[in-house]
Amino acid sequence: MYIILAILLCSVYGFYLGKKKSQSLISKDNLNDLNSKPNYHGYYIFFWCLIPSIMVFITFSIFGNIITKYLVLDMVPDLVNVSPSNIDFLYSQIKLMASGEADAFSTDEKLIPAVDKYNSLQQIITVSLSLIILCVISTVLTYFKNKISLAFAARQKVEKVFKILLLACSVVAIFTTIGIVLSLLFESFRFFKSVNFFDFIFGMHWSPQIAIREDQVGSSGAFGSLPVLSGTLLITFIAMFIAVPIGLFSAIYLSDYAHRKVRNIVKPALEILAGVPTVVYGFFAALTMGPFIRKIGEALGLNIVSESALSAGLVMGVMIIPFISSLSDDVINAVPQRLKDGSYALGTTKSETMRQVILPAALPGIVGSILLAVSRAIGETMIVVMAAGMAAKLTANPFEAVTTVTVQIVTLLVGDQEFDSPKTLAAFALGLELLILTLFLNLAALNIVKKYREKYE
Repeated sequence: MYIILAILLCSVYGFYLGKKKSQSLISKDNLNDLNSKPNYHGYYIFFWCLIPSIMVFITFSIFGNIITKYLVLDMVPDLVNVSPSNIDFLYSQIKLMASGEADAFSTDEKLIPAVDKYNSLQQIITVSLSLIILCVISTVLTYFKNKISLAFAARQKVEKVFKILLLACSVVAIFTTIGIVLSLLFESFRFFKSVNFFDFIFGMHWSPQIAIREDQVGSSGAFGSLPVLSGTLLITFIAMFIAVPIGLFSAIYLSDYAHRKVRNIVKPALEILAGVPTVVYGFFAALTMGPFIRKIGEALGLNIVSESALSAGLVMGVMIIPFISSLSDDVINAVPQRLKDGSYALGTTKSETMRQVILPAALPGIVGSILLAVSRAIGETMIVVMAAGMAAKLTANPFEAVTTVTVQIVTLLVGDQEFDSPKTLAAFALGLELLILTLFLNLAALNIVKKYREKYE
C-alpha cells in the first residue's frame, strides 16, 4: 500500500517537472512555438512514471509471492504428510501468525521457523521492490525530462495513451462478460451431468436437498425449476403492474404538466426512493404491508398469508418507480421541440401531442427504462426473502407464498458447500436460466427500439 502511494506521489512530481520544464522553454516572444501545452508534457512524464512502476510492482508481487510460498513451506516439518488440499490452509495460518493476529487456536509452535522465514522474506521483497521502482522512476524522470523541447509532440503521445487505456477498459468489460457466461456454462454442464436437462427445465417440483445417507428420504433431490421461475415472473409482473403506470404517468406529469416549483419538489422526492436500501423495503413489506394485506383479505373473506407474492410485488413496484419515472422524464424532455411545435401548429391539444407525437418519439428510451426496471425486479432478493417467503410453489395465485430464482441461488450457496454436489451446482443452472431470460427481454426491447427509432429519425 505504501509503495503504491509512493508511486503516485513520484508520478505527480513527474507531472510537475514536465510542466515546469515546458514552461521554462517559452516566453512572450515564442509562446506559439511550443508544440503542445505544458499540461501535456506533464501528463507525458506522469504516465511514463506510473505505468512502468505499476507493471514492475505487479510482476514482482506475483513472482515474489510464489517464491515466498515455496521457501516458507519448505520450512514446515513433515510437509510431505500434509494433504494437497490443506497446504493452502497451512500457508494462510503461517501468514496469520506472521501478522500477529493469530489467536491461541491458530498458533502452532512447529510453524514458528516458517513464520520467521516469511517475515524475513517479506522484508527483503519490500526493500528490493522499493529500490527497483526508485531506479525505474529516476531513470524515467531523467530521460524523458531531457526529451522535452519546443517541437516535442507530447499531446499526440498522451492522447495515444488515453486511447490505449479506453481500449483496455472496453476489453476488460468484454472479457468480464465472457468470463461470466463461460463460468455459468461450465458449472451448468456439470450440473446437467447429474440432473436431466428437461427435468430441470420442465420439472414442477423444486426441493434441492441431497441427503447424507442413501436410505434417507429425498436423497436424490428434486430440481424442477418451473416453480422457482413462476414465482420470479409472478412477483415481477405485480411489481411492473404497479411501477410502469405510476412511473410513466409521473414522468408525463413532471415533464409537460407540472409547474416548475412542483417539479422541483416532486422529482427529488421520487428519486429518494431509489436511494432507500432494499433491506428497508424488506422490513416495510414484512412488518407493515404483509399484515395490512392479510387484514384486508380477512375483511373481504380471502385467505391471504402474511408472506405473499402480492406483498413483495407491491413493495418492489414502489421501489422501482424512480427507475421508470426519472429515465422516462429525461427521455420525454429530450424529444426535439420542433416536433411539439409542429403538432401545436396543427391545432392539437397538449394531451393529443403527448399521446400521438411525444410518447411515440420517446418510446425507445421509455422501453429502455422499463427494461432496466424489469431487470431490477428480477434480480431483487432481499424483499422476496423477507416478504414472500422461500416456498417453491407452482402457482399464479398472488395471495400465496412463493420464491424466486435469486433467492434460491443465495440459499444454495450459503454456508460451507461442496461444488461437486448437484445441490450447489443447481445455483449456476438457475443463474444461466436467468441470464437467458434477461437476454430474450433485451432482444425484444431492442427490436421495439429499432422499429421506432427508424420511424422518427
